[in-house]
Amino acid sequence: MKKVIVISTSLRAGSNSDLLAEKFAEGAKASGNEVQKISLRGKEIKFCVGCLSCQHTGVCVIKDDVPTIMEKVLKADVVCWATPIYYYEMSGQMKTLIDRMNAMYAKDYHFRDIYLLTTAAEAEEETPQRAEIGLSGWIDCYGKSSLKGHLFCGGVSNANDIEGNAILKKAYEMGKGV
Repeated sequence: MKKVIVISTSLRAGSNSDLLAEKFAEGAKASGNEVQKISLRGKEIKFCVGCLSCQHTGVCVIKDDVPTIMEKVLKADVVCWATPIYYYEMSGQMKTLIDRMNAMYAKDYHFRDIYLLTTAAEAEEETPQRAEIGLSGWIDCYGKSSLKGHLFCGGVSNANDIEGNAILKKAYEMGKGV
C-alpha cells in the first residue's frame, strides 16, 4: 500500500482537471492505496516573499494552508498534480504552491513517483509542454523522484466538458497502476 496525494489546483466548480484528479484518486484507491485528494479551492495560499528563512528553519514564516499541504506531500509515496492549462502553462495557484513548498527542500521526503494531469481548451499535443517543464523543475530538486506519467485532455473549456471522455478511464487506470 502506498500513500497517494492528489492535488487538484483548479479553483473552478466542475473543473475538468478536478474530474481527472477524482478518477486518478478512485483508481489509486481501487488498488488498495491510502489516497487523499486535496483541492486548492477554498485554500489560502499566499505568495512566497523570497526571504529564504525556510531554508534555515524548515518552516515558512507565512501562516496559511501551505504547511498542512506540505506535510502531506512530504509523507506521500506518490504525488499527483492536476491543473488546467492557462496560457500554455500550469495554473498560477499550482505554481504559487510549488514556490511556497520551498521549505521542503532540505527535509526528508518519501515521494518517488510524480504524475501530472492537465486539461485545456486548446487541443494541440504541445499545449501542456510548458506545464510539464515547469513541474519538472520542481521534480529535479528532489533527486529520488521522477515524473511517471502525464495525461492531457484538450478541447475542454467549459466546466464538466470532460464528462464522458475516454481520458477519464485512462486517469482511473493510471491511478490504479501507482
